[in-house]
Amino acid sequence: MPEASLDIPRTWAEFPDPADAGQRFRVDLTWLTSSWTCIFGSGCRGIYADRPDDGCCTLGAHFTDDDDLERVRAVVAELGEDEWQHHPGHGKRGDKDPARRSAWTEVDEEGDRKTKVVDGACIFLNRPGFPAGAGCALHQHAVLTGTPPHEAKPDVCWQLPIRRSYRTVEQPDDTSYLEVTIAEYTRRGWGPGGHDLDWYCSSNPEAHVGREPVYRSSHAELVALMGQAGYDELVVRCEAHLAVVRHARSAGARKLIPLLVHPATTEANTIGGRRTKVPRVRGGSALPDGANEPAHPAPGTGPA
Repeated sequence: MPEASLDIPRTWAEFPDPADAGQRFRVDLTWLTSSWTCIFGSGCRGIYADRPDDGCCTLGAHFTDDDDLERVRAVVAELGEDEWQHHPGHGKRGDKDPARRSAWTEVDEEGDRKTKVVDGACIFLNRPGFPAGAGCALHQHAVLTGTPPHEAKPDVCWQLPIRRSYRTVEQPDDTSYLEVTIAEYTRRGWGPGGHDLDWYCSSNPEAHVGREPVYRSSHAELVALMGQAGYDELVVRCEAHLAVVRHARSAGARKLIPLLVHPATTEANTIGGRRTKVPRVRGGSALPDGANEPAHPAPGTGPA
C-alpha cells in the first residue's frame, strides 16, 4: 500500500503541563489517535528492501546523552550469550567485561556514539534462526525479565515513531514558555536521509492495524515523555477527538473524516483501533508477545 503524504491535515491540541507552569504541551491528535502499531515480524518490510528482516534496526542507534548510554550499558551487562546472538564474549582469557563500551558501541563520522553495526545491522539485532528468536536482544531481555522495554533500550529506539521536540515561544507581553510537541516521527524528522528509506511504517496503512490507538498502545512511552499528569490530560483530549470522529461517521459527515483521521488509518479501515488480532505473516520472525520494537535513524542523520 502507498504511504500517506507527509503533508496531511492534522488536528492539534494545546494544554499546560500540570507538572510545570513554564511548559505547554502541543499534541498531534491525528497521530496519537491513529491505529499505528509496530509490525516487526508481522509484515514489516524493513527500511531497506535488501534487508527486510532487519526492520528498522539496520543502522544502529545513536545515544541521546551519557545517561541514555549508561542505562543501556546496565542492561548489556545482564545479557547472556543465549539471548544475544552477537554477544562480544569475555575475551580469550575470560577477563573482559562484555558491557565495556568498546565491545558494543562505536563513534560515527561526526563523533557521536552509537551502537555498533555487525554484519550489516545493529549489534543487538538477533537474526532469523537464532534460538532465542529474531529481534532486539535488549527488548527481548526486558520482556523476559518483566522490565518495561523503554527502560532497557536506547531512547531513539523506544520513542520512535513518536517524536518529542521543543521550542521557546515568545509572547507579545514579553513572557515566554517552553512548548513540548508530541507528534508523529515522519520520514522528514530524520532530515534528507529519511526520504531514502525504501519503506517506512508510520504513515503506511500496512502498519495501521493496531488493536488500540497510539495514545493507549504507547501508554508507557508517553508517560515517560510527558509525565503521568501530562498523559492524563492527553487522554482527555484524545477521547474527545475520537468522540468527534464517531459523531462525524454516524451523522453522515464523512467529508470531515480526512480532516480528523490519519489517512493511513482510514485506508486500513481501523479507525479507533482494530478489534481483531493481526495475522502473522507465514515465515516471518516474531518477538515474544508484546516485544515488537521500533526504530533507528536514517544514515547520516539523527533526531531533529
